[in-house]
Amino acid sequence: MARLAIRHETFYTYEKPVSFTQHRLLLRPRDSHAIRVADAVLTVSPPGEVRWVYDALGNSVCCFTPAGDSRVLSIISDLVIERFPAQISDLHIQDPQTATPIVYTPADRATLAPFIDPATDDTEGDLLRWLRDRVGGPHEPALAFLLRLNRSIHDAFEYQPRDMGAAQDPAHTVRTGAGTCRDFAWLMVESLRRLGYAARFVTGYLYCPAHGDLRGAGATHAWCEAFLPDLGWTEFDPTNALADSPDLIPVAVARTPLEAAPVSGAIYGDPGETSLAVHVDVRALDSLPAAA
Repeated sequence: MARLAIRHETFYTYEKPVSFTQHRLLLRPRDSHAIRVADAVLTVSPPGEVRWVYDALGNSVCCFTPAGDSRVLSIISDLVIERFPAQISDLHIQDPQTATPIVYTPADRATLAPFIDPATDDTEGDLLRWLRDRVGGPHEPALAFLLRLNRSIHDAFEYQPRDMGAAQDPAHTVRTGAGTCRDFAWLMVESLRRLGYAARFVTGYLYCPAHGDLRGAGATHAWCEAFLPDLGWTEFDPTNALADSPDLIPVAVARTPLEAAPVSGAIYGDPGETSLAVHVDVRALDSLPAAA
């Protein structure tokens, strides 16, 4: 078990005062057998109404409506979590449904259907051609294929950090050969769906004390989850070629990247020039300085 402190700071600055609609915040992990939230403090400015709900996928959502006009919107989340990782080991899976092609039971398929249908188009066939070159033989275990695809994206694509903007269309990522973590996660999600896998987009945090070369630290991170018989939802991070790693701290899952944005909302009025600054710090609790 690891105790981690997470600080997530989001600052919007506007040239002119604006007012705000309700904002949807996905900043807090939901308690599970792998994560327990020991402490959580949300500091917002300007102040306003705060209400917590669980959405249809079980994500912990804060509905925050800032009051009045302001030239600054500040959202700071401080968490202490306990992490109980269970890494993938040398599993001997005898279930034939875990071989390629993947087969789900009727009950599972009814639940997983929204995550099996692709959400993007591939009108020129770029994504499909790229994917066909990576599909293995019909007897390759699904887990072996997923690990291989995860590593293939990591090795073949150039990582280019990008703080703002939506996730790229997967076909665009294939054509350019570059992207950031949300682009690689979305590429893997949509690729797996075209092969009949249930896959979903995950956002959260990355803890890397012993891996200074991990890509995506210092900001929110994104990766892919695929559903496998006997294993359930299993994490794959193509940005760093990680699988079910204790360094991955999931906060929210969604069918598309847009639905998993950590902060979403709108403003009223003409803001003039706008700037956004986001910083995430994840560290072991024992490494924090002692209180004065």
